[in-house]
Amino acid sequence: MSKFAIATAGAVLLSATLLTSPALAAGDNQGGGQSANGNGHEGNTDSFSFGVIGDVPYGDAEIQAFPSYIQDLNAHKELTFVAHVGDIKNGSSKCTDEYFNSIKQNFDSFTLPLVYTPGDNEWTDCHRPNNGAYNPLERLAKVREVFFPKPGFTLGAPMKVKSQVQEGFPENVTFHKHEVAFTAVNIPGSNNSTLPWTGLGQTQPTTAQLDEVQKRTDADIQELKDTFRKARDNGDRAVVVMTQADMFDPTIAAPSQADFGAFKPLVQTLIEESNAFGGPVYLINGDSHVFNEDHPLATGSPWLSFYGQSTAAKNLTRVTVDGSNNAKDWLKVTVNPEDSASVMSFDRVPFTHPAS
Repeated sequence: MSKFAIATAGAVLLSATLLTSPALAAGDNQGGGQSANGNGHEGNTDSFSFGVIGDVPYGDAEIQAFPSYIQDLNAHKELTFVAHVGDIKNGSSKCTDEYFNSIKQNFDSFTLPLVYTPGDNEWTDCHRPNNGAYNPLERLAKVREVFFPKPGFTLGAPMKVKSQVQEGFPENVTFHKHEVAFTAVNIPGSNNSTLPWTGLGQTQPTTAQLDEVQKRTDADIQELKDTFRKARDNGDRAVVVMTQADMFDPTIAAPSQADFGAFKPLVQTLIEESNAFGGPVYLINGDSHVFNEDHPLATGSPWLSFYGQSTAAKNLTRVTVDGSNNAKDWLKVTVNPEDSASVMSFDRVPFTHPAS
C-alpha cells in the first residue's frame, strides 16, 4: 500500500536518543567486555549497531541506485546486521518472478546478515491490474520461495535465527543479541491484507483471503508472545519488534478515518506483552515513508480508543524509517553501553548516491 508524504529537503543526519536497551550483533553473547549491570546479571559494556531500511527500491531510479545503497551499508563495518522492513517495490509496478529474483540478487550482495520481512507491495496488493492482477496468496508463496530459501538463516551473510517454518511462516523470525530480544513478523499494510482484491473483481474479502489473515495473525501473535516470554525469562533489557505495517500512521488526520481495524488483535498483544515485560519496547516499521519517533500507545493517545484499548503501553516507542521518495538515507540504530545515560540512539545516515 503506497502512502505519500512530503519529501525531506536535502540529506540529513538526525540523532534521536531514546530510552531503551542494548544488543550486540553477530553471535549472541559474543564480543565486548562484561560488567555487573545492577539488575542481577552481567551486562554488555560495548555498544553495537545495526541498520534498517524499508520501502525501497521504489521505481526505476531507486532500482538503479539500490546496489549502491547496499554498498553503503556494507561499508559500515560496525554494523552487525541490516533489517529491511518490507516493500521491495512500489505499489504500481508488476509483481513478477523476474523482479523478485532481481531483488534477491541484490540482497545476496549484502556482506552483513539481512533480516527481511515482506511488505504489502510484494504480495497483498499484487491483485491490482498495474501489478499484474496476481492472486496475492500465490505471490506470498513465491515471496517465501524466493526470499526464504534456507529457513532459520538470514539472507546476506548467514546468521542463525529461529523461524516459524514448521508452522508455515518462514518469514517470522526471532533472535537474541546481548540482552535484547528481536523479532520480525509478517504484518503488512492494506489493513493486514484484508482489503478486497478489486483487481480480481472482488468487492469483499474472499474466504481464502480471510483464512490466510487469521492463520498468519495467529502465528504473529504467538511469535510476539514467545519473544516477550523469552525476554522476561532471560531478564533482557529490551524487545525490538520489526514489521512492515504502520499501524499508527501519523499522516492520517484522525485515527477514526483509518481502515486499520484488522490490526486490533496485534495491537492488543503488543500492549499486553509490553506491560508484562516492563522494560523498553521498540516497534520499528516502514509503510508511511517518513522518519518518525513517537509513543502511539501512551496514555491519551487517540489510537488507544481507535483500537478499543483501555490500557496504555507507555514503554513502547515506535520508529518509522524513511522510504519511497524519502529513501535518501538509512537508519542506524546504536545500542549504547549499559552505563550510558541512554540505551539506544537513532541516526539517519544519507546514502552516498541517492536516487534523483
